[in-house]
Amino acid sequence: MANIKSAKKRILVNETKAARNKAIKSKVKTCVKKVETAVANKDAAAAAEALKIATVEINKAGSKGVYHKNTCARKISRLAKAVNGIA
Repeated sequence: MANIKSAKKRILVNETKAARNKAIKSKVKTCVKKVETAVANKDAAAAAEALKIATVEINKAGSKGVYHKNTCARKISRLAKAVNGIA
């Protein structure tokens, strides 16, 4: 355990940030899973709706620094390609 006051504070701040990042990543994964499920079921309407929501969540995660912008672009591109493939 850290002895210096600033090191103790850093530990607490890092735990808080890690929890926030974990929650955001979990939300993104859930949204992505909904899109993939709709694509697997060949439900174009549900997939398109889920894609809109997933795109917003992925972009939010990117703007908060949880994901790199290229990672966000890649995730959105792959989901859009899958959704357009069933239409």
